[in-house]
Amino acid sequence: MPPDARTLLVISGGREAVPVVLEAKRMGLRVLVSDGAHDAPGFRYADAGLLASTYDREATVEAARAYASANRIDGVIAAAADVPMTVAAVAHALGLPGIAVETAELASDKLAMKDAFVRAGVPVPWYARVESVAQLERLQRAADGLLVVKPVDSRGARGVVRLLPGIDAAWAFAVAEAESPTGRVMVERFVEGPQVSTESVVVGGRTTTIGFSDRNYELLDRFAPYVIENGGELPTVLPPATVEAVHGLVARAAAALGVTHGTVKGDVVVGPDGPMVIEMAVRLSGGYLCTHEIPLATGVNFVEAAIRLALGEKPDPAALVPRWSKGVVQRFVFPPPGTVVAIQGQDEAARGDGVALLEVRVRPGDRIRPMTSHVRRAGLVIAVGDTRDEALRRATAAAARVRIVTAPVLAASTATLH
Repeated sequence: MPPDARTLLVISGGREAVPVVLEAKRMGLRVLVSDGAHDAPGFRYADAGLLASTYDREATVEAARAYASANRIDGVIAAAADVPMTVAAVAHALGLPGIAVETAELASDKLAMKDAFVRAGVPVPWYARVESVAQLERLQRAADGLLVVKPVDSRGARGVVRLLPGIDAAWAFAVAEAESPTGRVMVERFVEGPQVSTESVVVGGRTTTIGFSDRNYELLDRFAPYVIENGGELPTVLPPATVEAVHGLVARAAAALGVTHGTVKGDVVVGPDGPMVIEMAVRLSGGYLCTHEIPLATGVNFVEAAIRLALGEKPDPAALVPRWSKGVVQRFVFPPPGTVVAIQGQDEAARGDGVALLEVRVRPGDRIRPMTSHVRRAGLVIAVGDTRDEALRRATAAAARVRIVTAPVLAASTATLH
C-alpha cells in the first residue's frame, strides 16, 4: 500500500461490513476500521483500526482525531450499522464529505423523521408519540385498523410489536420502551400491502434508486406479534407504474431529510392509498442487500458508488445503469429455541445450484432465543437464478437443507442438593 494512499474510515467491523472493507481495498484505498469489539471481523482485513463503540460518537471522534493527527483520513462511511450520528460527527470534526449533523439527527429519531416527511408532503402511515399505557389504550380503542408499537430510536425490528387482538397494551408499551435508548415509544398504523426495501445514491440532490427488493413477510403469523422479515426477492413484481411512484417517493423523502450527497435506504409500503414511507436510513443497508443482492441482480457495484460518495466524488453515471436483470432471493434460517447441539447440511446447502452466499451465525453451545427481532436470526442464504422463480426455488431449497438442531433449555431445578 503506497504511503500516500487515500484512507477510508469504515465505522463498524462486523461481518456484514467485511465486503465493504474488501471493496475499498480493491479500489486501492487504505482502510481504517472502527469498532468497539476488539475481535470484530473487519479488523482482520483493515490496514489499521480504532477501538471505539460505533454508537459512541464522542469516543469515535476522539479516536479518529488522534489517528488523523499523524495520518490522513479522506472519507468516512458506515457499513451495516445504523450509526448516522457517529458518521456525521466524524465528518464534521475532520472536515470530511458527508451528511449534515441535522440530517443524521432526523434519521436517528423516527418521530422527527416522520415529522419532516409530513412537512414535505411525503406520505407516511398515521403515527403518534405515546407517553403512557393509558394513552396507548385510548389510541387502540379509537383505531379503525391494526396498530404497531415501536421504540422511537432503535433498529433491527427490536421492540416492534403489532397490537393484535388479545395483545396487552401495557406489555407492548413496555417491550418498545425497553428497546429505546431514550425511553420513548411511538405508534403507527399498520398498512396492509406489499413492502419494499430500496437502496439509492444521491448525487447533487438527484436520487437514483438502484436496489428494489420485495420484502418477504410470509412468517408474520408464526412470529406474531413481533414483525419479522424472511428475506427479500429481486426483481420486484410490482407494476412499472408503482415502481416509478416509489422511485419518486424515495427521492422526495431523501430531500426531506436534507440528503444531497450520499446513500439512502428506504422502507416503503404500497397500501390502498399508494406508496408510503415507513422509514428511511441515511446509510448503506445491512443484510447484504447492497453488497451482494444488488450487484448479483443488476451488475451495479453499489458499494463502490457509495465509497466514492464518501470520498466526495461523483460516481460515473454509466456505472449506475443496470447491466442485466437476474433473480436474487434471500431467505433466513429460523431454528427452534434452545441450545444448539449440532449443525447439519451446511456444506451441502452451500454447494447448491445458484447459492451465492450461505452463512450460519451460531455454533454448538449457543443459545437460540425466541424470535423477537432481526438480530436473532441464525443464518441466511442468498441464491441467484436467471429468473426470480428460479432463484426462489434455489434459496428455499438451500435454507431447508440447513438444520440447526437444538435441545430445550431446562428450567433450573429448585431442589436442594445434600
